Amino acid sequence: MQYETLDFSTPIRWESEEEKLGALAFFNAAFRAEESGLRQAHELADDVAEWDAELGETLRLYGEEEGWHRELLTEFLDKMGGYVKPMGPTTSTFYALYKRAERMETIVLTNLMFETIGSTTYRMALRKQEHPAVRAMLMILTRDEAFHVPLNVHFVRRALEGKSALTRARLGVVFHLVFAALVALPVRSRPKTGAFDRLGKKELARGYARELARVFRGDRGIQLEPPRWIERVLGLTEKDWELDGPAITSDEAVDDAAERDRVGAT
Repeated sequence: MQYETLDFSTPIRWESEEEKLGALAFFNAAFRAEESGLRQAHELADDVAEWDAELGETLRLYGEEEGWHRELLTEFLDKMGGYVKPMGPTTSTFYALYKRAERMETIVLTNLMFETIGSTTYRMALRKQEHPAVRAMLMILTRDEAFHVPLNVHFVRRALEGKSALTRARLGVVFHLVFAALVALPVRSRPKTGAFDRLGKKELARGYARELARVFRGDRGIQLEPPRWIERVLGLTEKDWELDGPAITSDEAVDDAAERDRVGAT
């Protein structure tokens, strides 16, 4: 937070007004995601601190980082000639349902899934951007989310310790519903942000399904298996799960992500 800055010395030149509006919509959505993460982390921190002070402090710091992202995005939107806008109906519905979650395991699971698709979107969009300021903003978000995903995996595992089979079964229903909703999200988002990130509906949906599956498949602590019917509909195969490096939830990936400059974002 002390040394990371955004360089706006080179004006952002958009290919069209549609691309500019898409960029503003994209980073507005990112702002709302960071805002939600900040609120949920701070609310959970006090509860968790009662039974694990260090984990509670981790959640508080996690929320502070989300707050810093929100500040950067506010500045970035202003420099692009935009501002933070009210949420649209789809985003409002998602976060309204999210706020209604009361059980800790439901809150942290949902947050993990949101962080996963967020990091996926940033990483996929980064590949197609050339302007230095846009790439710098996406790089910050991508690198930090690389740590948030395994961090949230740890939160979910801790929240599920000692939980009954009924609780896990209930969580499984939530997991499948949220999984399907998030994979379908590109259908609504493409008309708004597609001109900026240049990602197609199926391309992004496959990316969401693949990365969500990589987080959950075979995790013995969480014990939630992604819906195979979605994988089949999107044409994903076993080869799509092959990794070109350590799994995102592995200790090696966590250690790398803790040092932000060591995180690749190609």
